[in-house]
Amino acid sequence: MRRSVALRLRAALAVTGLAAATGTVLPVSEASAATGGVTGYATQNGGTTGGAGGRTVRATTGTAIHAALCGRAATSTPIVIEVQGTINHGNTKKVSGGSCDTADGVIELKKVSNVTIVGVGSGAVFDQVGIHLREATNIIIQNVTVRNVKKSGSPTSNGGDAIGMERNVRNVWVDHTTLEASGGEPEGFDGLFDLKDNTQYVTLSYSVLRDSGRGGLVGNSESDRSNGFITYHHNRYENIDSRAPLLRGGTAHMYNNHYLRLNESGINSRAGAKAKVDNNYFEDSKDVLGTFYTDAVGYWQVGGNIFDNVTWSTPGSENRPAGPNPQSTTTVAIPYSHTLDATACVPNIVSRTAGAGKGLQVSDGRC
Repeated sequence: MRRSVALRLRAALAVTGLAAATGTVLPVSEASAATGGVTGYATQNGGTTGGAGGRTVRATTGTAIHAALCGRAATSTPIVIEVQGTINHGNTKKVSGGSCDTADGVIELKKVSNVTIVGVGSGAVFDQVGIHLREATNIIIQNVTVRNVKKSGSPTSNGGDAIGMERNVRNVWVDHTTLEASGGEPEGFDGLFDLKDNTQYVTLSYSVLRDSGRGGLVGNSESDRSNGFITYHHNRYENIDSRAPLLRGGTAHMYNNHYLRLNESGINSRAGAKAKVDNNYFEDSKDVLGTFYTDAVGYWQVGGNIFDNVTWSTPGSENRPAGPNPQSTTTVAIPYSHTLDATACVPNIVSRTAGAGKGLQVSDGRC
């Protein structure tokens, strides 16, 4: 691998005594971590509220997270699950129930809705355990670190994706997370943030994605064009080889992100995708925007970006970089309100706000 990458209910429980066996599940009167205000495309299609208004519990193991889901009255009963400690394969087991569909070795949000998972206290680390959403709606994931999830080698989880969404997923807000690997596909890792098979209305905000061969994708193949309406804002992509993200069809909005050391390519808009790319800071990177590794072109609308020590490859039939002087090839109408920070301030703003353990700080517009 390149050196650049090889460098991150008690009362509701159905079974007596399960709290002791699975780790702490503590009823809590109120969530101790505010979830703030949802932004971007996750505000559309009725909005994203997660488990707001539901019971709040605290979990210290992956099994306890599953138990909290399974202890609900129904798959749609709102719940806020506060997570503290390290979630790993040893403490993440399948729990059965009528309101859940879980599995060993992965945090499974399958056929559920109205759920918030939020890291609290000293923090929540999902170590080699991925978070999987399938046929899920109205989900918030906030203030957690997910690291070193593998698809090959041992142990494996979630197909190697830190956070993965597939099949009819709607309205998800992922905020203030740290998603990291320790290499690329040769080391057993896949994507940090993958969306496929009809996943829509998603926002990734104030997060750090680093040290991975693949940042993430929207669409699993050139024919998987059922995904879209994704917002990426105030994130830092650092030491990523490619897919920051890869877009196959659909519409995405990237604004106020800091891209640092994209080693091969960055925003790869292809197969008819449309990317609106506003006030981002690209630094020490290569081919940060364009259509790459295919002749199925995508499109982009650019404005206010800074390209700081960015190199561009020579165009070819399967390699169409937007630079060295990127120009818009489409227009994208954004349906939600948002405020753009000054591009020159983006590295500083993102550095102090993005990632888990930052106190859920957001930009106040100051440099």
